Amino acid sequence: MRRTLKAVGAAAAAATCVLAATAGTAQAEAPQAKSLYAPSALVLAIGQGENAESAAVERAVTLTCAPRPAGSHPSAAAACAELAKVGGEFTQLVGTTSDAICTKEWRPVTVTVGGVWNGKHVNWTTTFANQCTMKAGLGEGAALTF
Repeated sequence: MRRTLKAVGAAAAAATCVLAATAGTAQAEAPQAKSLYAPSALVLAIGQGENAESAAVERAVTLTCAPRPAGSHPSAAAACAELAKVGGEFTQLVGTTSDAICTKEWRPVTVTVGGVWNGKHVNWTTTFANQCTMKAGLGEGAALTF
């Protein structure tokens, strides 16, 4: 029994020495800021349906604006410039008047934006009666046209 206790004591002493020797390296470093820019990373989607929860997504793109425009958006630089101009207020990108002539068919199209704009969480959605009214409402804008 003495040998067993001795062996356990020696093993415990050895483990304590190992832990004491490595205790300084086991500490995690504090996270460092990787950028001076507030994050702006968005996912934009267009789908058939009356709301974001039920819409079948047809197209989706990513858009990052800081520190430089990037992502799968076909006009990332123009989209970022447009969003900066309106301060990230997506509602301002949708026009209320248009010269387009559209049918009154109800085939809803929902546009959603989710992510972060200038460090603030964004969750925006709007629904158009059909593709024609969506194109008319978005006009020549770059951010929501993809």
